[in-house]
Amino acid sequence: MSKHKHTRREFLGRVTMGCASIGVTSLFSGITNLGLMNAAAAANRPFNPPFNGYKALVCIMLQGGNDSFNMLVPRGDSEYNEYATVRGGLALSQNELLPINPTNVSGQEFGLHPSLTNLQTMFEAGNAAFISNVGALVEPTTVSDFQNQTANVPLGLFSHLDQRIHWQTSVPQNINSLGWGGRLADILYTNNANQDISMNISLDGVNIFQRGNIIKEYAISHQNTGSVLLNGSSSNNFYQTIKRQTLDNLLDQTYNNILETAYSNTISDSNGNSFSFSSAITNGTPITTEFGNDVLSQKLLMVAKTIAARDILGVSNQTFFIEFGGFDTHADLLDDHNDLMAQLDVAIASFHAAMEELGVGNDVVGFTMSDFGRKLSSNGDGADHAWGGNALVWGNAVDGQKLYGQYPELYLGNSLDIGGGRLIPTTSCDEYFAELALWFGASSSDLDQIFPNITNFWTPTPDGGPLGFMG
Repeated sequence: MSKHKHTRREFLGRVTMGCASIGVTSLFSGITNLGLMNAAAAANRPFNPPFNGYKALVCIMLQGGNDSFNMLVPRGDSEYNEYATVRGGLALSQNELLPINPTNVSGQEFGLHPSLTNLQTMFEAGNAAFISNVGALVEPTTVSDFQNQTANVPLGLFSHLDQRIHWQTSVPQNINSLGWGGRLADILYTNNANQDISMNISLDGVNIFQRGNIIKEYAISHQNTGSVLLNGSSSNNFYQTIKRQTLDNLLDQTYNNILETAYSNTISDSNGNSFSFSSAITNGTPITTEFGNDVLSQKLLMVAKTIAARDILGVSNQTFFIEFGGFDTHADLLDDHNDLMAQLDVAIASFHAAMEELGVGNDVVGFTMSDFGRKLSSNGDGADHAWGGNALVWGNAVDGQKLYGQYPELYLGNSLDIGGGRLIPTTSCDEYFAELALWFGASSSDLDQIFPNITNFWTPTPDGGPLGFMG
């Protein structure tokens, strides 16, 4: 084959057109999921000592901005009255709240949204906890700092897209293309014996949270055996056979340009990896726990099946990313939020039961993220964009039945209110996520690489985490 040179842009354009000519344009759109640049970076991969055991992090992005002060609600008379006053028609009835008994809080009573019956049980059993008034922060911020415009605040504050990105990157002072889950995987990925399937598994395609310099997300489906097979890869009709042979011939060619080689190897490997993943899911430990038919439950079922196949896949560390939408509740908040909380409650409870069934209840931790909290005050029958909110973390490894961080006072004009019940977070995403990263296997000396702003809130030490919810 004759040697040839061309720019990266020219190559990508040429290959895209070539794929289109044989009917495989879907290949190119999926390349980022499968880690095109990994091949070029392989020689620079860091060394990490071997890891014994299995650990998984399961992230559920509550997309749209969860009204989390209707998820975790003050239940004592005086605090509830403040809540009911500020929330107006959005307030839940005091007698409908599901009582919980946090062991690290005195003098206050709390309750959960009435749809969270399973999470009430998990919380009281010590298998779930809440992180109070958490949000994207660059540095600790006060109301006066904000009003005087001296605070270094997140870029695009109150914007869905910007804030959703900030939660996934934990670098809110700019728009970053790498996520903290990706940076974590870049450090720990050598714990996995099998490097063909990424440590980071996405149920919702491309995401920033799992994107690192070396490790990218591997996209799967919640349907069938999870694999997103290449178009025509499992069909034996004449046309698909010819198309497959043409593709195989293309991939067998040796390219001199390193980017071409990376591209060729990625497509070739992804085809084989899809079949390998599908086979692992089929042959993994059967799960008898029943899951709901809604999409969130089915996504968590596929996560459970993937964990059940961990030995076949040859993995010791995995992260999973799931999007659960519908939380942009500017209207019909009570009804819509009720349905969303009910789905979340059933799905998490089923997943937790499945982890117990598989014997990995101590090895899997789930947690929620969301764009932002919502304003305490009503806009009529909904609530607008705000800042701080409450997050949920669950699993047997969690030091549960506790509230972490500072649950704020819920009245207009309080010491955290920058207007209309928009509350400045008192706990940063960095603190929340650093706790999870340390449990997952990162060392305290790794944290500044994963969370560049962590020392603005906490000085990493070899002993313990910033909040303590992972013991």
